[in-house]
Amino acid sequence: MSTFNIPSKEEVSVTNQGIFDALKKQVGFVPNLYATFAYSENALKNYLDFAGAPTSLKAKEKEVVNLAVSQVNNCDYCLAAHTAIGKMNGFNDEQILELRQGKASFDAKLDALAALAKNVTENRGNTDATVLEKFFNAGWSKENLIDTISLVGDKTISNYINNTVKTEIDFPAAPSL
Repeated sequence: MSTFNIPSKEEVSVTNQGIFDALKKQVGFVPNLYATFAYSENALKNYLDFAGAPTSLKAKEKEVVNLAVSQVNNCDYCLAAHTAIGKMNGFNDEQILELRQGKASFDAKLDALAALAKNVTENRGNTDATVLEKFFNAGWSKENLIDTISLVGDKTISNYINNTVKTEIDFPAAPSL
C-alpha cells in the first residue's frame, strides 16, 4: 500500500505540470514514480535531467544496470518498470531474471556489466577488485565504469524513493526470482 497518494497534475507546481504534459506526449502517461517526484518543486526536473543525460552506455546496457541495482535494492516498482523496458530493449523473460541476479550467461560483456552493477550496489561502491578486473577484461573502459557508477546512483535514488513512499506500481508486476 502506498504511503503517499499519487498527485494529479492539478496538485503539482506549474513547472511540474509542464513536465507532466511532456511526459504524457513522450510516454503516453505520467508514471507514478515521476508524479511522486513532483511533490518537490525541483526534484522531478533534476531527476529527469540526470536520468536522461548523455552516457557511454547504450539503452540496452543501461537496462542491465537498472535491473541489477533494482533487485539489490528490492524495489518492486523499478523491477516492474525495468522488466517492461528491458523487454522493449530486446531481452526475454529468462534473460531479465538472470540480469536481476547480476549475471548474463548469454553475453560475456553484459555479464561483466551486470556483475559490476550488483557488486557496486551491494558494497556501496567498495567494488571487489576481481569484479572490476572482469569488467575491464570484458572490454569496458574507464569512461564506462564512471557512467555505470553514475547510473547506479540514478537508479538508487528512484529505488529509495519508491521503497520509502511505497509508490503504487503502474507497470505489470515483475515475477519473483
